[in-house]
Amino acid sequence: MRVLFIGWILLLAAVIAPAGESSLSESERADLFSQAKQLFRQANDASKKEPEMARELYQKSALRFERIAREGSIRNGQLFYNTGNAYFRINDIGRAILNYRKAALYTPNDINLQQNLDFARKKRKDAIEERSEAKALQIVFFWHYDFSMRLRAWVFGASFAAAWLLAACTLLVPKGYLKWLAAGAGMVAVLCLGSLIVEAANSGRDQPGVIVAESIVARKGDSESYEQSFREPLHAGTEFQVVEDRGDWFNVSLADGRECWIPRSGVGLVKERP
Repeated sequence: MRVLFIGWILLLAAVIAPAGESSLSESERADLFSQAKQLFRQANDASKKEPEMARELYQKSALRFERIAREGSIRNGQLFYNTGNAYFRINDIGRAILNYRKAALYTPNDINLQQNLDFARKKRKDAIEERSEAKALQIVFFWHYDFSMRLRAWVFGASFAAAWLLAACTLLVPKGYLKWLAAGAGMVAVLCLGSLIVEAANSGRDQPGVIVAESIVARKGDSESYEQSFREPLHAGTEFQVVEDRGDWFNVSLADGRECWIPRSGVGLVKERP
């Protein structure tokens, strides 16, 4: 129990990240957000009769949402979700998936977000199947993959407190069912704590990204002088994990386990580096 208590304090502190400094005032952020929403609505109205104008309006809307995130130091699921929607409407699948993935960091259980992400993934040119072992892990340890770190931290805290309270109650009222409840709450706390420790340990290594360029030639080394890794280039929307960062080039692992080198200029990272 002492280990659980120490873990609770450390992990709750870890998930409360300080906000970054903003170069935009509150009124500027509000104006940009209002403009972005207005442009998005105008684009929706123009989409059937004037598709080219609608495309331009969606692009302007996305750029304003991005400026709020970049210069206003705003990070939330709704902002990235709106950005992803704007890019999806202009068929920029790479940036749509990138922003949906960013949104999922904050609202992993949003049904609409997951549906839009799944739909965007189906529009990708590259059909790269995820390894069966990875799929199995996501099913067995669903709480680790489907619940946000903040939610798991609060579940851990609640179950930890409940386990202690129920354990104390068994001293006063020695009922068998109270012991089972205490054990159950303790098990939930252990599972959540283990999940949080694993994520904290892997946070530095976990660097998911998305190709945003229309296409990228994957190579066997970190320059264009190396041979191509595959016959065909990789296209917008293909997701990967960064294995090694060499400045202008990333060594990445694809969903099916294959590794290659791709230029930094054509990709976006889901988790922003400090």
